[in-house]
Amino acid sequence: VPRRSRAMGMDQAMDEGDLLYEEDILRNAYSLKYWWRYMDAKKRSPARQRNVVAERALKYLPGCYKIWHAYLNDRREQCRAKAPGHAAHAGLHAAYERALVFMHKMPRIWLDYLALLSSQHQHTKTRRAFDRALCALPVTQHDRIWELYLSYAKACPVAETAVRIHRRYLQFDADSVEEYIDFLLGIGRVSEAALKLAEVLNHEGFVSMRGKSRHKLWMELCELVTKHPSEVKGLRVEPILRSGLRTFSDEAGHLWCALADFFIRQALFEQARDVYEEGIASVVTVRDFSMIFDAYSQFEESLISALIERQAQQQARAELEARQAGAADGKGASSAAAAAAGTQLELDMRLERLERLMERRPELLSSVLLRQNPHSVHEWLKRAGLFESEPAKAIQTYAAAVKTVDPQKAVGKPAALWLAFARFYEQHGDLKNARVILRKAAAVPYRSVEELASVWQGWAEMELRNKKHAEALAVLAEATVIPPASKRAKEKDAPVQDRLYKFTRLWAFYADLQESLAGFDATRATYEKMIELKIVTPQILLNYAAFLEEHKHFELSFQAYEKGVGLFKYPHSMPLWLSYLTKFAARFGGAKLERGRDLFEQALEGCPVDIVHQIYLLYAKYEEEYGLVRNAMAIYDRAARSVALERRAEIYSLYIAKAAESFGVTKTRDIYELAISELPSSELAPMCLRYANLERKLGEIDRARAIYMHGAHEVDPSKAAGSADGESPYWSAWHEFEVAHGNEDTFREMLRLKRTVRAAFADRAVVLPGNQVGVKRPRDGDEAQPVDSMARLETETEGGTGATPRGGFVSAGLVDNWSVAGGSAGIARRGVASGGAAFDASATFTGARAGYVFKMGAQGVGYYRDGVSGDGAAEAGGAAEEIDIEEEEEEVLEVEQRAVPAEVFGSAGLGASETMGALARMRRKQGDAA
Repeated sequence: VPRRSRAMGMDQAMDEGDLLYEEDILRNAYSLKYWWRYMDAKKRSPARQRNVVAERALKYLPGCYKIWHAYLNDRREQCRAKAPGHAAHAGLHAAYERALVFMHKMPRIWLDYLALLSSQHQHTKTRRAFDRALCALPVTQHDRIWELYLSYAKACPVAETAVRIHRRYLQFDADSVEEYIDFLLGIGRVSEAALKLAEVLNHEGFVSMRGKSRHKLWMELCELVTKHPSEVKGLRVEPILRSGLRTFSDEAGHLWCALADFFIRQALFEQARDVYEEGIASVVTVRDFSMIFDAYSQFEESLISALIERQAQQQARAELEARQAGAADGKGASSAAAAAAGTQLELDMRLERLERLMERRPELLSSVLLRQNPHSVHEWLKRAGLFESEPAKAIQTYAAAVKTVDPQKAVGKPAALWLAFARFYEQHGDLKNARVILRKAAAVPYRSVEELASVWQGWAEMELRNKKHAEALAVLAEATVIPPASKRAKEKDAPVQDRLYKFTRLWAFYADLQESLAGFDATRATYEKMIELKIVTPQILLNYAAFLEEHKHFELSFQAYEKGVGLFKYPHSMPLWLSYLTKFAARFGGAKLERGRDLFEQALEGCPVDIVHQIYLLYAKYEEEYGLVRNAMAIYDRAARSVALERRAEIYSLYIAKAAESFGVTKTRDIYELAISELPSSELAPMCLRYANLERKLGEIDRARAIYMHGAHEVDPSKAAGSADGESPYWSAWHEFEVAHGNEDTFREMLRLKRTVRAAFADRAVVLPGNQVGVKRPRDGDEAQPVDSMARLETETEGGTGATPRGGFVSAGLVDNWSVAGGSAGIARRGVASGGAAFDASATFTGARAGYVFKMGAQGVGYYRDGVSGDGAAEAGGAAEEIDIEEEEEEVLEVEQRAVPAEVFGSAGLGASETMGALARMRRKQGDAA
């Protein structure tokens, strides 16, 4: 009957559309395809029909994962909306159990089943299901189970169950011990977490999965055991922390504070105080010291605050008991008052400790710094300064310092410690002990002689401060004793005591002291010893010479100067020479003229060009005052040729002024010409202006114009050089000159030359940008050149060698082409022969020519026939435009003769009978030259 009823139920559950699928199944009931098509067609059917079809399929295919997975997912969705106690849940569990009979190796089925049980909070059944899954699945699939199992353990309300689950998991994955420790801390099992963390630290090969270092884990353990001292059992906290102090010295401050906190939390306040004191006495960094000291002071302050509160409570209790007991019975009041009095005593003691701790802070900090470097002289001096009001401690500090500091390792100068030690005794009036200290300091093997010398010098100064002049001289005499020759031969490896005798500063101090306290002979002997040992300086020799001069020993003073200039070379001997020459001139004047000249010549030998002008000026002044004016002029001439380029203009200016003062302005022409030939381009224009102004005042207009034309080649018209009208001052001066004294032709020549020079400067800047403009290049044999540079240029021109190009006009090809007939004759323009050629080379503009244009073309600089472009070459820059000049014949320049006043010739000039015009003088000079 049951079988028939079940068949009737199945017939009622089937629809007409199912007949097709039923027929396929009747043909082959073991085909997964037919059953899957049937189940897919029944997706929208009621749950009962879907379950029946799935059960029928599993009857024929019980090992098919696909059908089981789809069936279980469908059954789980059917139970989602059911109440927790509904029968459908039990059916679902049964279905999973039946599935696991066949699918126990499939982790997906286990994971779904375990997730279902975990969500329904059936802990025993769930735990056993997890255990069965771990037993059924291979170990390679356990990580998937453990992930869900640990999540369940964390949510499990039974702590012991969760702990046991985590312990089992550590057997599977020992590297996850940090998660286990965090879990233990989360559930409050601090002791077990500390033990596990200690076990991890004892394992040398442990590597943190979270990237924590061994130092970080150690600090976590220390923090854990110190913050939970009553909960941690089975660990000796103090040995652990002290081992950490030995291992991790960079965290010493933190660990000492943690150890003290451990005792504080156990109410062991005295032990905590001992820990703080020990920590302050052992740390070596200021950071750790500050951390411990701050924690120590806060600890004392917290104790004081607690005692104040307790005292207030006891006093209140005593007052209350006194009111309750009444005036007759005061027993209770007396006991409470006694407790309050005991608290007051303890409070006073704590306050004294806190005040003492604050007073000791500088001393404790000094100890920390000295533990860092016990050879620091500066720190020892600072520490001794803390005990100025306590002489015993100060002496103890100095004694410890000089014993501890090694002179070879010291940071600073150990001699400063010894001197400060002796000065301390001196300030307290104990000179005897101060001398003992300094005597010991003099025997210390310092690194340098300077430190030993400072000890002896400090000793002598101490004697002087106490008016012990004889003792001071004796000290310096002992310090400067010259050792025997046997010891001097081994000075390189000898101690500093054997090398002290060659220390200049100590000898200088000794000489100054003898000069003030001893006699002339002793002082002179000291200076002579210094000179013999060759440890003098130029200043010491100057002092020696001044000392001899003060005692009227002038020849000995000059001998000292001679020894000094023999010991030192330039530039160190320059102060000696200047003083020597000045003193000699002041002493003898013109009495020993030849000796003075010899001294000056000796001083000039080997003197650098940058300082030689000082000696030349002294020499010239000496000749002016005591010698011959002619010799003075010769010295000025030598100076102008020998000094540095930047000082030549200054020397030439002085030379010209002296020549004009002595011989008249007409005698300065040769000097002007020499200056123009020797000065660098940057200094040439001002000198030409001065020369032209001189000729202008003398009425020599043509000479002035020639000078302007000569200097114009070195002045760029485009550079304003500070002029108000935007033009160079040189060209402005020439312009004014032509306006006042010239004519149309000369003015046009000036303008033409101006364009030519501007073009030359522009071409030089483009073609040769590396050319050094404005600097006169030195030439070999400059000193061998004749004095008259204009005559030299004329000689070179007549000899066919050509003029030497100036340094500033290399690219333009402009040269100095002005010649001098000789001596002080006037400057004549050099004519250019015009034979009708298309080009006539000329280095400079020599005057207007009919039918020719002066310019720079393809063939160079010169005169081109007007209308010929120089083989098609274009003109450069501002010289593109030319001014047409009417053709006219070359005129002979007629120079008007004017009488020159006799005053212009000075005291050494010509008489009135020799006055003549410029043309007559030029002709006479040419005749003399012929």
